[in-house]
Amino acid sequence: MDRIICIAGPTASGKTALAVELAKELNGEVVSCDSMQVYRRMDIGTAKPTKDEMQGIAHHMLDVADPEEDFSVSRYCAMAEPIVADILRRGKTAIIAGGTGLYMDSLIRGNAFAPFPSTGVREALEAQADDLGMETMLARLQAIDPEAASRLHRKDRKRILRALEVYLETGQTITEHNRRTQSIPPRFHPLWLGLDFEDRADLYARIDRRVGLMLEAGLMEEIQGLLASGIPPRATAMQAIGYKEFVDALEGRCTLEQAADQVRQSSRRYAKRQLTWFRRNSAMHWLTRTPETGMAEILSMARQTFRVFDN
Repeated sequence: MDRIICIAGPTASGKTALAVELAKELNGEVVSCDSMQVYRRMDIGTAKPTKDEMQGIAHHMLDVADPEEDFSVSRYCAMAEPIVADILRRGKTAIIAGGTGLYMDSLIRGNAFAPFPSTGVREALEAQADDLGMETMLARLQAIDPEAASRLHRKDRKRILRALEVYLETGQTITEHNRRTQSIPPRFHPLWLGLDFEDRADLYARIDRRVGLMLEAGLMEEIQGLLASGIPPRATAMQAIGYKEFVDALEGRCTLEQAADQVRQSSRRYAKRQLTWFRRNSAMHWLTRTPETGMAEILSMARQTFRVFDN
């Protein structure tokens, strides 16, 4: 087993705090695995750790892209894999922490798609989607790869177009690619830790509190600054939960409180999807929290798994 700990779990479950404590205890460095914390100038709405929260521990894969850019799992893996390898080479522990399951699994497997060269296919698909609509594009994917199409909603523009792009560029469906790559031995062999709650209501209460704290910390000002700098509201980064809802409020389509309620609801639904994803991992050691469970108790539970590093 590699000296790698993957800390997974739903939003607002305490992954960042646990990652820092484990890094301090195990001579480690943290590698963020969050598809939105990669963006610069998007700090409050992504719950990016502050300098104080980092407690002097090195953090990687934060602020590595501009909000105007589209970021992908391929790009994440291409940047994060050598960082993890370097941490291990220096004899330290890599703490990979975050809630983006696709990124985490792909990094550990080490078999993400390489970026395609600019052939014009992606641009043509984007133009077709604008002209014909996403229902037509999803129907096209259905004819090519019904299994992938059945997993996607017509509003999931990015993944629908990506699946079509993969097929047009390689002649292989994304479902075929996934089956082939999942049979390859993984690049890394980590210890998996998952954070969950005995009572789901406790998690939801933490999510609700986090939304309020983000607003108090200046989230609306952060969003206004991004828009004023020229970031289009349709940019991938601005579709993140906690940004797109408040853009609607700023543009008069709803009130601030309505937007906040939508963020709470969307965050709860996202947390459920995250838990569904991570529960498929049979290697996950679950650390279950109650309202009384503090960091000392979580660390005590985590320590019981560390014996694997002694082998």
